[in-house]
Amino acid sequence: MSSNVETETPPVALTVAGFDPSGGAGVVADVKTFTAFGCFATAAVTSLTFQNTTGVFGTAHQSAGAVSAQVLAVAEDFQVAGAKTGMLPTREIVAEVARLFRETNLPAPVVDPVARSTTGQDLMDDGALGALKRELLPLARVVTPNLDEAERITGLRVCDERGMLEAARAMREMGARAVLVKGGHLAGGVALDLLDDGGVVRTFSAPRVASGATHGTGCTLSAAIAACLARGLTLEESVGAAKRFVTDAILRAPRLGRGHGPINHAVAARP
Repeated sequence: MSSNVETETPPVALTVAGFDPSGGAGVVADVKTFTAFGCFATAAVTSLTFQNTTGVFGTAHQSAGAVSAQVLAVAEDFQVAGAKTGMLPTREIVAEVARLFRETNLPAPVVDPVARSTTGQDLMDDGALGALKRELLPLARVVTPNLDEAERITGLRVCDERGMLEAARAMREMGARAVLVKGGHLAGGVALDLLDDGGVVRTFSAPRVASGATHGTGCTLSAAIAACLARGLTLEESVGAAKRFVTDAILRAPRLGRGHGPINHAVAARP
């Protein structure tokens, strides 16, 4: 017996990032986020990390060739509508990922320059960061650094809204089309993010949530932006929806782990 039920074909979203076995960050968090926003999730793993909510205890990086083969397997079979990059730990991986975005029909990615874990461990060496600045930033639809990452990329002191604006401008001068500087670590009662999209500046604010559940928030935000872009939203709309999603996910965190707990990716997306 055949069925006449028609189903919507979801947009395909791709993440190129590290694997977190505890499920709070990296490709696992990205896949959960893509699904929450109604996208079909695909992923390429750049590094196997050995971590949980208390810290990162080691890594086993993939070769650039292995990352490339994963991405091509997806790109040659699906029409990818949205993409993001996360942990790109080596110069060789950054260069290969940049080449793939230049030479295939993959969309301009959301670049989350994951340089350090929530618990303070470095996840990208200086050579990889230099390659990201030279080769990947100019290909990005938007770059999403937190304050520490913005400082490391630009060499500027970023401790207030003015510093966020200056850092965003500096990254656009490096070739980035748009920059979202995440101000979650600023002091005060408001979580403020600043978006510079081709010189048009907009800030996004939400009440600060006092919570120890912050594991994977950066990964989730960038994945949510990529998912919304895949669904046809503007960048400004995508950032707003992503910020609402992360705030809701923190508020409804499942209280797991002994350290910086994971957020709740099962909350309803509000695009």
